[in-house]
Amino acid sequence: MQRAGCGDDAVDVSVVIPVHNCRAYLDRCLTSALVQRVKKEIVVVDDGSTDGSGELLDLYASYHPESVKVVHVEASGSAGRPRNIGLEHATGRYVFFCDADDYLGPEALERMVAMADNNGSDIVLGKIVGHGRRAPVSMFARSAERAELGDSTVYNSLCCFKLFRRDLLERHRIRFGEGMLVGEDILFTVHAYCHAGGISVVADYDCYHFVHRSDGSSIMQQPGSRDPLAWLAMIRGPIRLMADHVPPGPLRDHLLRRHFRLDVFTQLGPVFLESDDVRRKDIAREVAALCEEWYTPGVHERLNTIDRQRAGALDDIDRLVRLARIESATVRRRLTGLRWDGDRLVVTGAARLAGITRDDGLAVVLRARHDPANELVVPAERKGGEFTARLDVSALDSGIWDLRVAVEIEGVIRLGRLGADRDSGITRPQPRMIGGVVALPYFTRDNGNLSIDMGGHVVAVPGTARLIRMRWALGHRLLVDGEVTVGGAVPAASAVRRIVWRERRTGCERADRVMALPGGGFAARPAVGRLAVGTWDAYLELDLGGPPARFRIETETVAGPRRWWGTALLRSVRPYATAGKGRLSAVVRRLTAESVLKRIKR
Repeated sequence: MQRAGCGDDAVDVSVVIPVHNCRAYLDRCLTSALVQRVKKEIVVVDDGSTDGSGELLDLYASYHPESVKVVHVEASGSAGRPRNIGLEHATGRYVFFCDADDYLGPEALERMVAMADNNGSDIVLGKIVGHGRRAPVSMFARSAERAELGDSTVYNSLCCFKLFRRDLLERHRIRFGEGMLVGEDILFTVHAYCHAGGISVVADYDCYHFVHRSDGSSIMQQPGSRDPLAWLAMIRGPIRLMADHVPPGPLRDHLLRRHFRLDVFTQLGPVFLESDDVRRKDIAREVAALCEEWYTPGVHERLNTIDRQRAGALDDIDRLVRLARIESATVRRRLTGLRWDGDRLVVTGAARLAGITRDDGLAVVLRARHDPANELVVPAERKGGEFTARLDVSALDSGIWDLRVAVEIEGVIRLGRLGADRDSGITRPQPRMIGGVVALPYFTRDNGNLSIDMGGHVVAVPGTARLIRMRWALGHRLLVDGEVTVGGAVPAASAVRRIVWRERRTGCERADRVMALPGGGFAARPAVGRLAVGTWDAYLELDLGGPPARFRIETETVAGPRRWWGTALLRSVRPYATAGKGRLSAVVRRLTAESVLKRIKR
């Protein structure tokens, strides 16, 4: 008998799906699993459904006997037991857990299995997207072949919707908690993370679609599923399990930070405000007990300011209430002015916390979009209800910088994106060349928030390259003289790089050197006689601090066509200005002597 996991017929992935009264969602879920282009088995555990789900599952199994296995069990009341039963029936090299109301992207398992096989990964996180539900975000900023627990945010995601190596689960008897209303997957995933030899992330494809049930029948939508005292009691198990496997030190503190930030101190937020005085004391007491056992200086230094203050105020209920109100208050902000003053961008506006009449300080924060740890904080001047911040744009690295207003009160800093709410008539300022880098303030397309593109990464750089003279020279070269401006200003001579000819049909390119001249001028001797047959468009390429910026070269003067014989071929180059905008292009043809004679005879 061949061992599971070996040979050409081995199953790559066992998709385990617990089902309890999800008939309305099953077709989409099962179809998404069936279309996966991997060797798969779909193990569906009917957990005592009474809505016809079981009959529909049996129908799928009869039509897809090679792929769909159905196990019927009595209702257990939670997803833990049916998932464990599904795992006992799994034979694949990997296991993927999918809820019956969710579904997979068509290429999800193919991409995740490839990532696991190429890197020897025990766990692969595939990007999760929410539909009416919040989905985890931080760990999907970029794909990663190897993501270390201590140097990444993968541990922030403790749901079980991941690809797991089945051998890992069996070797360490990793199973879901049973009889738990919520948190059974946290226990499972924490245990798996503790033993994983390699963790990978697929972030460039929507692998798992997380769906909100409109009928409110999901376990997480049931009353009591997010009871703060029940949650605090539940989370002790996963924390203790993690601590049994990870010794004290930076890694444990990094993992504990996740639990305190997302599991413990979050119970002192909105749900704390909604509780009565007696319940608030009970919540604070349970949080204090967890802090006494697990809160270390290493955890403290990894938390934000509001959670640090909560840790020091667990015996002061009034203080905890004030902190919760500050955290819950909306940051009201409005942009009232935006202009250049030399190399500084002057931002004016108004900002406050809704329902709170005072604050202790205000600043504008510029944060690098692809490196959130990289930020510039600019204190704002206050006058009446308005603030003014003068941003030294020259201090920004190449990239996209998003602007936020930061309001500080009682040591807590609240941030809000700036720009979506703005006075009428405010438009983005003109680009500005600063230290050889083009700075482009702009409002984002999706929400209209203010950002600065340093170097032209996502915003098209406005510029003009124009020829003032063109003539033929020896060697079938064009002599061209021109001038270039960027945003109405003259770029530095060092920014002018080359002339690029791009063939319109094939996309082939050929580049020629350019000599930069004072005052934005440039001169070049492009060897158009060496271009292959086709239609070529001319660009001037500049280095403006980001990706190469190209401007179509405009011209009002055009040298006449040139023809010459060479090795029995007649070469023809005809420079011309395109209709409308008058942009420089060239048509190149090559004719044999025989074809020229045929044309003459016609």
